[in-house]
Amino acid sequence: MSQLKKVFSLLAAAGLGLSLSMVTLADRNQEIADRIAPAGKSCLEGESCAAAPVAPVASGPRNGEQVYSTKCFTCHATGAAGAPKTADVAAWAPRIAQGMDTLYTHAIKGLNGMPAKGLCMDCSDDEIKAAVDHMVTASK
Repeated sequence: MSQLKKVFSLLAAAGLGLSLSMVTLADRNQEIADRIAPAGKSCLEGESCAAAPVAPVASGPRNGEQVYSTKCFTCHATGAAGAPKTADVAAWAPRIAQGMDTLYTHAIKGLNGMPAKGLCMDCSDDEIKAAVDHMVTASK
C-alpha cells in the first residue's frame, strides 16, 4: 500500500505541476499578444470613428504677435542658435540699424543659424514681416 501511495502522490504532484505550467503559459501568451498588439487603429472616412470634429482653420493672415508666439518664440525667447532675444535692446540695436528691409530679407531667406522663414513654411512673407515688426517694436 505504501508503494501505491507513493505512485499516487507522484502522479498528483506531476498533475499539479502541469496545471501550473499551463496557467503560466496562458498568461505569457496573453502578455505577448498585448505587447505586439497595434498601438492604434486606422479610421477611414465613412466610419463612425471618423466623425470627430475638425478644428477650424484660421482664415486670413496672422498678425505679427500670432506668428511670433506660435513660431518665432522658440528661438527668440531663449536665444537658441544665437537668435537675439526679443526685448534685448543691446542685441537688436545693430540689427535694427541695418534697416527693416535687411531684417525682412534675413528673416525670409535665413541668415547664419536661422533657416529661411524660421522654418515657418506655412507663413507668408507678409506674416514673417509682421513678426519681425513685432520683435523690433518689443526690442527698441
